[in-house]
Amino acid sequence: MSFSFFILVPTLPFYLRDTFSIGQSMVGFVLSCYTIAVLSIRPFSGFLADTFPRKRVYIIAYCLFVATFFGYFAITTVLALFIALRIFHGFTFGTLTTTGNTLAIDVMPSSRRGEGLGYYGVMGNLAMAFGPMVGMFIMFSGNYQILFWCSIAAGTTGLIFASMVNAPRRPPVLQPNKALSIDRFFLIEGIPACLSLFMLAIPYGMTTCYMALYATQSGLTSSTGLFFTVMAVGLISSRLNSGKRVDCGLVTQTIRRGIIIAFFGVLAEPALGTAAGWSITAGYVVYFVAALLIGYGFGTMFPAFNTLFINLAPHSRRATANATYLTGWDVGIGCGMLLGGFLSEHSFALCYLTGAGLVIVSLILFITFVTPHFERHKLR
Repeated sequence: MSFSFFILVPTLPFYLRDTFSIGQSMVGFVLSCYTIAVLSIRPFSGFLADTFPRKRVYIIAYCLFVATFFGYFAITTVLALFIALRIFHGFTFGTLTTTGNTLAIDVMPSSRRGEGLGYYGVMGNLAMAFGPMVGMFIMFSGNYQILFWCSIAAGTTGLIFASMVNAPRRPPVLQPNKALSIDRFFLIEGIPACLSLFMLAIPYGMTTCYMALYATQSGLTSSTGLFFTVMAVGLISSRLNSGKRVDCGLVTQTIRRGIIIAFFGVLAEPALGTAAGWSITAGYVVYFVAALLIGYGFGTMFPAFNTLFINLAPHSRRATANATYLTGWDVGIGCGMLLGGFLSEHSFALCYLTGAGLVIVSLILFITFVTPHFERHKLR
């Protein structure tokens, strides 16, 4: 599933520009529609996964996710229809990732949950390492349709393996006559952490969507897809160690460390244009150093943030906790796409300087408010 997604992450901006002849602001809008759709479905998918058999919800969402790729072949002239297709695709992806993350936690021993989330995330990071590189290679060969066929093939393979998961059966959360309330769809206790995560996701969204365009504009015309490979190396190398730290009880400490490392990575991005102006070699050094630091920083944070949300919720609301965690992330990614599209039309350097500022604000919020809130309300 992740490989299907990451093949298209760096290539869709080029596809939209070449197929529909639109500017960067409109590209950002189209890309953000997918993320907004994912965001919109998160609370409901968490509710569904807590109420109905999680594997059943997961498999249905997976089938729809793969099937939607076929629509990319048909819609190549009307932008409005393509946006509608992307919105539906976002609905399937949002449900799929929420239930998949929750299923993974269900089969992990609680004493090694942080480590398990690290291993689980590594699989997605491997997709991040190779998906964009494969996608960029195929795109520069001039054939976008092969991109979509690769996504279908990868998604179908994942669906086969997903059907083999032996998921534990759990009783439903709701009783037949119990009224619904807002906390059935959203973990209220997780709002402070959600806000901090939201601000971190904005520069991450800017990076994943526009760094390839920024590099190309700066004169780095080859190996731009390797940015995501280097970023994935950082993500993978940090996840396993941070997961073990989380299992030792160092949840908030691990998040703080990750935010600080990510800040230096995002801060390096505005220097890309200047460095490439000095020499192409200097440009590539800045490009890949930023990728490594961003990957290592966010890889350190991910298992810790996920565990933080899980520890704020009872076991019966695990999917709702996951949905809240992923909602904060998705809102930030969507805002990053929109804001990045707008700011990059003026200056890519301004775009990423803004991102670095948001990382600092998130760190201050996390230290002064999120950490004490978590210590007061955590259940385990």
